[in-house]
Amino acid sequence: MRPGATRLRITIVVLLVAVIMLAFILKLIDIQVIRADALNKDSAGKMSSSQTLFGTRGTITDRNGTTLATAEMRYNITASPSQAKNSFERTVDGKKISISTTQAATEIAQYTGQTPNQIIDILNAALTENAQSDYAILAKSVDLTAYRAINKLEIPWVYFEQAPSRVYPNGAVAGNLVGFVGQDGTPLAGLEVAQNECVGAVNGEQISDRSANDGITIPGSSVVSKPGKNGGTLKLTIDSDLQWYVQQSLAKQVQSQHGSWGIAVVMEVKTGKLVAVADYPSIDPNNIDGTAEKFRGSLAFSAPYEPGSTMKPLTAAMLLDQGKVTPATKVNSPTHIKYPNGAAFKDSGAHASNLTFAGVIVESSNVGVSKVASRLPTAMRFDYMKKFGLGSTTSVDFPGESAGIVHPYQDWDPQSYYTTMFGQAFTATAIQMASAYQTLGNKGVKLPVSLVESCTKPDGTVVTPQKSDGVRVVSEQAARTTVDLMENVATKGYLRDKVRIPGYRVAEKTGTAQQSNGQGSYSSKYIVSVEGLIPAQDPQYVVLTTMADADLNSTFAVAPIFHDICVQVLKQYRIQPYTRNAPNFATTY
Repeated sequence: MRPGATRLRITIVVLLVAVIMLAFILKLIDIQVIRADALNKDSAGKMSSSQTLFGTRGTITDRNGTTLATAEMRYNITASPSQAKNSFERTVDGKKISISTTQAATEIAQYTGQTPNQIIDILNAALTENAQSDYAILAKSVDLTAYRAINKLEIPWVYFEQAPSRVYPNGAVAGNLVGFVGQDGTPLAGLEVAQNECVGAVNGEQISDRSANDGITIPGSSVVSKPGKNGGTLKLTIDSDLQWYVQQSLAKQVQSQHGSWGIAVVMEVKTGKLVAVADYPSIDPNNIDGTAEKFRGSLAFSAPYEPGSTMKPLTAAMLLDQGKVTPATKVNSPTHIKYPNGAAFKDSGAHASNLTFAGVIVESSNVGVSKVASRLPTAMRFDYMKKFGLGSTTSVDFPGESAGIVHPYQDWDPQSYYTTMFGQAFTATAIQMASAYQTLGNKGVKLPVSLVESCTKPDGTVVTPQKSDGVRVVSEQAARTTVDLMENVATKGYLRDKVRIPGYRVAEKTGTAQQSNGQGSYSSKYIVSVEGLIPAQDPQYVVLTTMADADLNSTFAVAPIFHDICVQVLKQYRIQPYTRNAPNFATTY
């Protein structure tokens, strides 16, 4: 062979090799550089999987640290139906035995509460829809014990998904306040919604590579692409022990009176903190469907009503603050009256007409109150009502909270001009009324209502609500005298034997109000209330009780629970007995 021909062949081979090498290099550049992102995205769903890293929702506790709501990890049991078609081998006592799909289903079912056939049906249904199905849920939200037991079975086609759930260890205790979350963890009611910024968690993400043959996650391939974030701890002002007692007492009395609903509230006078807020009916967040939807929140915040004569101490405080009356002021108070403007009303029962102002409050005379309260300009009365917090939501800003209805004084008709003085023609919530009495007990200074003590963030930082010095509504002397007038009610009023607590001084006022018929007038149904302050000489707590549609259309229906709650508060918080220097105002002249 000629030398020239040999060199030519070598040159051609070298060129061919160079071309092939260049083609490989260009292909690698195309795959690894030019189309890398697109190919990675395309392969991600085929060769890798994404798993949610669940953040842990924060705990809600009472003021003493008792847990009211907490997170619990549960698990969904899932399967690959396409893999489940085949039996697998398991080593038992050193021997390999074949485990059929039916046998595996039987083993799983004993921990999930299902029958083996139910599990087989789930697998078959998935395969009927897709012969290559790689995913089916066998059981949802099983607990840790069931998860561990099934995991030990080592069934190769069974997998697990985390399913965070919410648990309320004390059941219905404060359930009306705590609220609840949905099955997907979304907060739906109560403080779970209002304080989600504190207790809410943020989920993260983890990416894992999977085997192309069987789809099983490759060990060591997992990478956290986005870390999760846990929620904080929310501490409430509620005392769960007292809350339990108040809820039980309220439920018992409403049931015995066949009432349609009831509310009981205990508030600290010196702080504005809510210690107990009970509603009946009330929700157990562990069993949401067990309570009618309209009772799944808190009536104390969301159900305004005409307060009736529990308004009279507020009117008295206005008059005393303006120097218009003293306890001894003489007020001619017949049981019926009709004013020149056409307004007419009456008192609920017979009484002497020669009443002092103290007697007007003891007898709860609408006529007497209307006569003296007329000495205040209408705009001034309206302004006092707003200062007491009527017509405005509280600082709690509870989900679904109502502001009640207080019409501008310019819109008051002749009847409303008078009836607003004694708790009609406007509505208020139980929390608003408790806050108004807190003002009276706190020497005339209204403090913001509070339900949240603090939020402790995951890093340990403690955030507390902004504190306020409060707003003066009436003078200290006016507030003190009003409380004295309320104590006179407790010692001389018709409920004196029902509210008396030996060794202690109690201040209280009753209220009976007709309910609206929904057509612009009143029905034959009533809401009855007893509200007061204990101990009267130095008020520490507001206690409010109210009930709708009781068998007894009078405050006798709620007096027993008012008394019992007061006794429990005095006992639980170790208030010392005191009976000296109780006021004894003359009621007639």
